[in-house]
Amino acid sequence: VDLSRETAETQAMYGINDPITADFGRKCLITRRLLERGVRYIQLYSGGGHQEDTWDGHSDCIANHKTHAAETDKPIGTLISDLKRSGLWDETLLVWGGEFGRTPTSEGVGKPGRDHDWHGFSVWLAGAGVKGGQAIGATDEFGYNVVDRPVHVHDLQATLLHCLGIDHTRLTYKYAGRNFRLTDVHGRVITEILA
Repeated sequence: VDLSRETAETQAMYGINDPITADFGRKCLITRRLLERGVRYIQLYSGGGHQEDTWDGHSDCIANHKTHAAETDKPIGTLISDLKRSGLWDETLLVWGGEFGRTPTSEGVGKPGRDHDWHGFSVWLAGAGVKGGQAIGATDEFGYNVVDRPVHVHDLQATLLHCLGIDHTRLTYKYAGRNFRLTDVHGRVITEILA
């Protein structure tokens, strides 16, 4: 994790010298270095601490998301470019998401924050085995309910396992008298996103 060995140009591309992007930029550059050394699973975390220090925009969703998008956009874009340049792109799966979406309405009069919404949320996948440039599923005109091609979280899990070379229907374990699997009893691979 000694980033002093990286060139000034590389550090600038990841935004390490900019207070807005420095924290996430360091995380992205360390991720690239870990991937180059064969680390198989890495979790990057954006945010942390108090509610407004995370993407949990209850107080002011627009300002919150604008802040966090500014912190992460340049570093993640540079990581993607670096992975493509180095040849790691074809064997690295990037998954970007959270545990829920945001409601399309504010939390009340004069409150620009938004509550949690599990009805519809976005996750993006890129890299190994994923065909880019498409969106699967859509919400209604309010952004609240899924109205076209719903993708259940079990489908996402099945697809991630598939990209990792694991058949989710065969990976089972017995507990409390029944067989379980990582995708519970549901899940289908979202074949449309596979290259």
